[in-house]
Amino acid sequence: MANKIGLHNLSSAPGSSRNRKRIGRGPGSGTGKTSGKGHKGSKARAGHHGPGGGKPHFEGGQMPLTRRLPKRGFTSPFRVESQVVRLGDLAQFEGKEITTELLVEAGMIHGGKGPAKILANGEITQAVTIRGLKVSSGAREKIVAAGGTVA
Repeated sequence: MANKIGLHNLSSAPGSSRNRKRIGRGPGSGTGKTSGKGHKGSKARAGHHGPGGGKPHFEGGQMPLTRRLPKRGFTSPFRVESQVVRLGDLAQFEGKEITTELLVEAGMIHGGKGPAKILANGEITQAVTIRGLKVSSGAREKIVAAGGTVA
């Protein structure tokens, strides 16, 4: 009975694989000294001309795009992007205390994507209690006017 083919007894076909070319290993190897790159020029330099082309962002001597465009402003690494919750969407939580956990449960915000902030979009008629959330000043006024509290 013939052996079953499995990962333990697979082998490549004869002649299908060759050893890699070891360059820069002396004059006897045929690819010593300049390692098959010739003398000088951009193709002989490190980081140039292999698969994928030359240096990243190099535009053939033309002024690169990153240097042609003006640099302005500053991006703070500490910026916090709030998740927006509309005031009108809170109507479904009548009589409940609105917290981050409740909003995540309802699918209005994502758990680990930054704090939620309630904005004054829409109207609210019933009283709600908001605890531990950011609230805009306009939304705060509307909530208090409807008989709710912001803690």
